[in-house]
Amino acid sequence: MAKTKSAFVCNDCGSDYPRWQGQCNDCGAWNTLSEVRLGGASSRAKPVAAARGGYAGSAGGQTVQTLADINLEDLPRFSSGSVEFDRVLGGGMVPGSAILMGGHPGAGKSTLLLETLCYLAQQNSCLYVTGEESLQQVAMRANRLGLPVDKLKMLSETSVESICQVAEKEQPKVMVIDSIQVVHMEDISSAPGSVSQVRESAAFLTRYAKQTGTVLLLVGHVTKDGSLAGPKVLEHMIDASLLLEGTHDSRFRTLRGQKNRFGAVNELGVFAMTDKGLKAVANPSAIFLQKDQAVSSGSAIMAVWEGTRPLLVELQALVDDSHTGHPKRVAVGLDANRLSMLLAVLHRHGGIMVGDQDVFVNVVGGVKVLETSADLALLCAIVSSLRDNALPRDLLVFGEVGLSGEIRPVPSGQERLREAVKHGFTRIVLPKSNAPSAKIPGVEVVAVATLAEALEALF
Repeated sequence: MAKTKSAFVCNDCGSDYPRWQGQCNDCGAWNTLSEVRLGGASSRAKPVAAARGGYAGSAGGQTVQTLADINLEDLPRFSSGSVEFDRVLGGGMVPGSAILMGGHPGAGKSTLLLETLCYLAQQNSCLYVTGEESLQQVAMRANRLGLPVDKLKMLSETSVESICQVAEKEQPKVMVIDSIQVVHMEDISSAPGSVSQVRESAAFLTRYAKQTGTVLLLVGHVTKDGSLAGPKVLEHMIDASLLLEGTHDSRFRTLRGQKNRFGAVNELGVFAMTDKGLKAVANPSAIFLQKDQAVSSGSAIMAVWEGTRPLLVELQALVDDSHTGHPKRVAVGLDANRLSMLLAVLHRHGGIMVGDQDVFVNVVGGVKVLETSADLALLCAIVSSLRDNALPRDLLVFGEVGLSGEIRPVPSGQERLREAVKHGFTRIVLPKSNAPSAKIPGVEVVAVATLAEALEALF
């Protein structure tokens, strides 16, 4: 019997070492090395040999080309059947691409992919591989959602080699693996979900997709902090990494593109969870705004840029007397460190002191704001709550605040302005560099250069 070999692999970067050590030399992370057992040389050669002999377009048949000889025609995309899904993907699915979709349990990953494949199966050959659920469970969900189930091909299997053999026979145009954490390769002795199993299984499946032109959709689990579980090298293998966000008590789900080789990064798609599954929301700005509610202090409307479109969201702030020696700073949907920095700018250049107050800020609807255009709206909401002075509901504010109190311009300012006008906002406070060249009928545009000017215009 051959002796079992083992290696220590870094969970963050995928580097391997012959023995355990506290810090990874490549990425510098501490306590990220885990032991994996490797199979024998003969067993590890089988899947590689199978891939070279069984799949089209093997490495032996490739030819070297110069960069000028490569065809620059557009990629032959095809629609997934969902406008919001196509938007996050960059305009549709690209043959031969590998897409990883992550999300917390119950977010709707399997539901969204099942709906997509049931639609695509009406015109193309599609294969849905389930390793976590039985075929009966998937069929019950499809019937409950009222999906067309007559043409979608199903397979319950966890062996990667068996999945590729069936796929080579069926030749699907789109294939879903649910999920990458439960499938395994026969020649690797470690348990499914381990670093070595996830890495080798994803590499094998991705190689199959590239060589056959199959769109591969992988379902991935996430950790407690919301990051994708498994080795970081997994995110380098795939072409697009999508994250489905949303809490159990929320009616809406957001699909964000964290990586996309064929489209814009940080593109956002909004879905509504209904009794018939996930439905695309045509006008996301309308669902995050409630203009009919009573006017209250501590609320401001801002325009953020998500991928290739503007999105109007409401930002709420609550400032209250602190009963402890260390006032709280809580930010939900925003960067907590940036909140502390902006409070210091408000004190230095706005003359407003909140050092002895608890400050709580929240982005309505569960949206995560990752850009700096929300700085001015955040400070306006804080001042509104502190002075108990409500801002009008037809007011929109956006702009970046610098450390010296200046209001810096933000990208795509005119597109944000048009989105605000389309939703009926009549007064807009924005950076002076983003001011429109022509006057907009019925809209008062207030261009400000400093934080003091903005606070004077609003309060």
